[in-house]
Amino acid sequence: MNVFPKDTIFKYSWRTYQKRFLDNLDTYLADNHLHVSAPPGSGKTVLGLEIMLRLGKPALIVAPTLAIKNQWIQRFCELFLNTETSPDWISSDIKNPGIITVTTYQGIHSASETPEDEEDSNTVGKSSKVPFSEIIKKLQKQKVGTLILDEAHHLKNAWWRSLMELKEKIEPTVVSLTATPPFDVSGSEWQKYIKLNGPIDVEISVPELMLEGDLCPHQDLVHFTLPSEEEQKKIEYYHMQAIGFFEEIKNDENLLKAIEQHPVYNNPREHLEWIYENISSYTSGLVYLNFRGKEIAEVHFEIIDDQQKYVPEFDFLWLEELLDFYLLIDEVHFKDFEEHRTDLGNRLKRNGFLEKKTLSFFNSKNLNQILNSSIGKLQGIKDIADHEFSVLKDNLRMVILTDFIKKEYLNNGSQNTIDLDKIGAVPIFEKLRRENSQHKKIGILTGSLVIIPASSKDIFDELCTRKSLSGISVSPLSYDPEYLIIGLTDQIKHAIVHIITEVFQNGGIQVLIGTKSLLGEGWDAPKMNTLILASFVSSFVLSNQMRGRVIRTDKDVPNKTGNIWHLVCFDAEDTNGGQDLGIMKRRFKTFVGISNKENPTIENNFERLNINVIAHKDEISDVNQKFFHLAENRAELRGRWTKALDQGNILVEEIQVPAINMMAMEEMKMDYINKMSGNMVKVMASSVLLFWQNLLFGILRNIQEIDSMKSFSIIISLFGGAGFIVYGRKLYISARQYMKYKDVGKQLGSLAEVVLNGLIYEKVIRTPFEKLSIVSAANTNEGAVCYLKGGTQYENAQFIQILQELVSQVDNPKYLLKQKKSFFFMKKDLYYPIPEIFSKNKKSADFFNKSWNKIIGKSELVFTRSIEGRKILLKLRFEALLKRNGRIEHLHKWTR
Repeated sequence: MNVFPKDTIFKYSWRTYQKRFLDNLDTYLADNHLHVSAPPGSGKTVLGLEIMLRLGKPALIVAPTLAIKNQWIQRFCELFLNTETSPDWISSDIKNPGIITVTTYQGIHSASETPEDEEDSNTVGKSSKVPFSEIIKKLQKQKVGTLILDEAHHLKNAWWRSLMELKEKIEPTVVSLTATPPFDVSGSEWQKYIKLNGPIDVEISVPELMLEGDLCPHQDLVHFTLPSEEEQKKIEYYHMQAIGFFEEIKNDENLLKAIEQHPVYNNPREHLEWIYENISSYTSGLVYLNFRGKEIAEVHFEIIDDQQKYVPEFDFLWLEELLDFYLLIDEVHFKDFEEHRTDLGNRLKRNGFLEKKTLSFFNSKNLNQILNSSIGKLQGIKDIADHEFSVLKDNLRMVILTDFIKKEYLNNGSQNTIDLDKIGAVPIFEKLRRENSQHKKIGILTGSLVIIPASSKDIFDELCTRKSLSGISVSPLSYDPEYLIIGLTDQIKHAIVHIITEVFQNGGIQVLIGTKSLLGEGWDAPKMNTLILASFVSSFVLSNQMRGRVIRTDKDVPNKTGNIWHLVCFDAEDTNGGQDLGIMKRRFKTFVGISNKENPTIENNFERLNINVIAHKDEISDVNQKFFHLAENRAELRGRWTKALDQGNILVEEIQVPAINMMAMEEMKMDYINKMSGNMVKVMASSVLLFWQNLLFGILRNIQEIDSMKSFSIIISLFGGAGFIVYGRKLYISARQYMKYKDVGKQLGSLAEVVLNGLIYEKVIRTPFEKLSIVSAANTNEGAVCYLKGGTQYENAQFIQILQELVSQVDNPKYLLKQKKSFFFMKKDLYYPIPEIFSKNKKSADFFNKSWNKIIGKSELVFTRSIEGRKILLKLRFEALLKRNGRIEHLHKWTR
């Protein structure tokens, strides 16, 4: 029996993919779980509500934030009940459940805690505690049969325990919705995630939604700014201090004495266990001693098996390792230098280089804060807003998201001339208000401050009337009557986000400034066509959620396009452009988008923007102009998406491995060249012997002893024939192996084949083998790419993760594979780490070894927890320290 009113129905038509999904609903629910992975903008909330209706049982909906909790209620009322007033059978109080009960993860967790354990009462309100057992009884009495988990990737361990208890007691159908499954968690955490949510049933990608017309064409744009004069002085001072420390350490006699006297450098063989555990620290001391002109004893090179006796140059990376060793890792052996260590540590802390036991000269919190919150970004925001308004005019619907409100930049005087020296909602508002020659309609929406243009008051009043709200306090900004401050009473607080959103949708506000905590995840305004991500210190997951706000389609604007602007403060003192740019590049790995290449592609890296490396700050203006040009060509943007979508039919996750990481495989290729050459010589010699008889008969036709010579030549020919067969086979095998490794793409493909066999054996991959295929190729970046085709999203992600372990630098694997290599008279052993999942026991490691022998070549298993194994591991870890391999990237690409 369905508990919902008969006229409860979705009032719009279903999108194509949504209808296809709903038509297969019974199949997905066969295990009483439904797990959907889909990007922001795909309509997960509406699908969740429709599933709830079709199941027809009282439901508990759990959301990550209060804003999203309220959104579920609003969406149900608007889209299914066709009303703006919530009926009394919908509850937002977990302690008093209704037919539909909507709460937060924190609300469930808080209810399951004892009062003294409760950490955060702000999220769920300060009401009286009710034992969790009582809440479960109330849910059971209400006969709750559907549990909807929204944005399930938010689950923490503590929350998981509460929900598992709830799930076991009420035995509901579980519907889990997420934009970003937590593939990066550990295996045990993933199993817990799957135990609660069930395996992923449906996966929907951004390109798929683009093909369906459910997301609008959109592009990521970057605007570079420079630090203010004062900020630049701080940055320059910061860099000067770093160089100053480097120069000081270069000549520090106390530090030299401390390192020289450390027992690990005087009697290394007696401290092999310590060296094994602290190889980075040990090596940094050797590098420093060598730099200071001290002779490195032969025994050190023997320990690390470095026959070339190579010691790298002392630089900032080794300085960080050395100071980490001296100040943080070994307090026992440096106790005689306590005063020097304390003084050095305090000075590093005062300058921001040492914080919370983390030492870094060019990746510090202080420097990051200067760049991330640079006041230079205010001018960048204004330039973007002016440019977008000049193109879209009254159709502009821009949202600017920032981290903080900064109310202190408002005042009660007749003028506001406060110096805008910090980033925040109010400083951004003031910058745009003070320099608003285009007369843009600007507003602020945060949890504690709301400002609207006076010109939008009529729309605001009408919306309040519809919500049955009256007597709302509205007062003009003391220094600018064209703007009004809305008094946030308890009466209006619950509805203000919805009301201001509608004012924005209707054009009463064209530029809306808000905080990511309120307008980030879950907020929806389909008319938004431009987003500026201003100062941003939130997680990468949240950045993807924010982008989802602007890429949604709008039924009233069929040709809608979206521009997403990212602000970067460029650090000219840093050869890599600074930390702000580095963070931006990492953020771009979390979402896919259209590239700016001549032949557009859909992928998830910063390189898709096709920006030339900025060598000097004078080049910034040209780069910004390029992005302004892209921003105004919205019609061309639609064409680029169409062209890119035509080039693929599936979004794959691939691993991109630099060639330098594949050097061991390259050496193996040379080994097969050597074997092939040797076997070729032997085949040629065998051929001579094989045809000895014919040759000899031709020469000795007239010699009387022909009979005895004939017998001898037959024997020689038999040897030659045998040699031809044996060495010919070896030549064939070595040639075939060489072809397998002739380029880095084929090398990576062979390694991937071993990994795939192992994952099938371990039952991590359950898709039938015949449906799977490995795609690998050398790429233009002098490396190789590889991905698994045919598996589930989870299987593909696991395959990539394990393959990365295999091609990464050796750290501390339980097992190694040893492969002997020879090149003429030189012999060398090659080692490969066996990934952790195949090292859990000897049986798994043996299977991996056998698979390796079959696909790649003869190898033997090395257990690194033995004395001999640890020696080998020590050598490999030392080599890894010196190599500093290239970065392995995970890419998502739309392909066929």
